[in-house]
Amino acid sequence: MIMRAYVKLPTGISGRQIEEELGDKAVYGTTIRQVDHTYGDFRARREASVWRRLNRILLVLLIIAIWLVIVSLFVPPYKKLMQSRAEIDNLQQQVSEQQSLLARQTREVNLLKTDVTYLETIARDRLDLMKEGETIFRLETARAKPKPSDSVRR
Repeated sequence: MIMRAYVKLPTGISGRQIEEELGDKAVYGTTIRQVDHTYGDFRARREASVWRRLNRILLVLLIIAIWLVIVSLFVPPYKKLMQSRAEIDNLQQQVSEQQSLLARQTREVNLLKTDVTYLETIARDRLDLMKEGETIFRLETARAKPKPSDSVRR
């Protein structure tokens, strides 16, 4: 701990005159001044390092804030873009399904218009029509018997 004593010099006496009168004690006083000066430098350096740290922290926080603003500006359009792409994929799948259905139905219409045997097959199977003198035998597969449930067994 450094103790400082402040003495008011009488007017007209300079610091050099006091040093000459005090001799060795004046050297001791200058040493104290040097220590005070060194402590002042240390304090200034410490305060400067504190300000540097605060400036660095502020700079980091500013960069984070700018990054968050940029992210908040680009995330909603990106989500909308991804939803639009998913919707486009879904619609393209529906279009391909409809195109395959159209191709099958077009083929069936062409067969009904041009192929007599196909027309007869469709008439017999779907419309239950038959030619004169024909007998139709329908064989149905046996349906599986329902298993009795646990509540029935009790």
